[in-house]
Amino acid sequence: MNKTFLILMRSVTAALCLFAMAQSALAQDAAKAPRKDLALKGDAVCTRCHGVDEEYPVLAIGQTKHGTVADKRTPTCISCHGASETHINRPAGVSERPKPTISFNKKGGTQPEEQNQTCLTCHQGGKRTHWQTSLHATRDTTCVACHQVHAAHDKVRDKRDQAQVCYTCHKEQRAQSQRPSRHPIPEGKMTCSDCHNPHGSAGPKNLVRDNVNDTCYTCHMEKRGPFVRTHQPVQEDCSICHNPHGTTTPNLLKTRSPFLCQQCHEPTSHRGNFGSLTGNSTSANAAARGCLNCHTQIHGTNNPANISNERTFRR
Repeated sequence: MNKTFLILMRSVTAALCLFAMAQSALAQDAAKAPRKDLALKGDAVCTRCHGVDEEYPVLAIGQTKHGTVADKRTPTCISCHGASETHINRPAGVSERPKPTISFNKKGGTQPEEQNQTCLTCHQGGKRTHWQTSLHATRDTTCVACHQVHAAHDKVRDKRDQAQVCYTCHKEQRAQSQRPSRHPIPEGKMTCSDCHNPHGSAGPKNLVRDNVNDTCYTCHMEKRGPFVRTHQPVQEDCSICHNPHGTTTPNLLKTRSPFLCQQCHEPTSHRGNFGSLTGNSTSANAAARGCLNCHTQIHGTNNPANISNERTFRR
């Protein structure tokens, strides 16, 4: 009985030793095996330090277009951040790990122009054709000042959130957009890039079209014409009368009629006289909509003009 027990114990011990040796061999093989890429091709050397528990979740790039592994155009970490040899392998005797070759932040030391050029390596042309001469580029604005490359949700590319990103710098426009007369930006029905191309354009103020009027006509097509009689400031520039970002006067007007009209229509006939609510022929000037009480088609009309010019810009 004891002999059988001893044989059984020796067999169990031998089996445990073999199991331990196998486990040790597997562990050594695992240690020697290269790390697996988690999001991008060749990112294993980066993800050994930059994991999912970081304050800035770099691995979220796998949820963006930059992390689409089936697309041959998808960049790698090195494509954007450079070789970064000293950052990956910290030199001996250096207490603080050096920054990557190209850092996309203010603390990294990489100049804005170099940061942007890294992005333009792939994103050149199209809507970014005029980037080099745009207001943002000439003022050293970087791509990452607006875009979140590693985030699954890039706010500036979301119509509902884009304006809040723009308002970070354009604080005056933030205040104007909260006024009673404004475009439906807070409601998310339109946003800044509907009128402006932040990457630059051939028009003034980064407008999406070559001039103010053509930009406005993309939505307000009924104001385009052509008309038999045209209002010269309307044909020249809509912003002469309107502030597109918001006003306290209806219809985005800079000031109400007749005071807006009298900035140009002075001092002939009834147009230059002070308005009155009662008692004289100029009472219509200041009542309710002022000049618009009679001149309802101020953007242009197809009515012919007669000798006394009585039907100018009327129905």
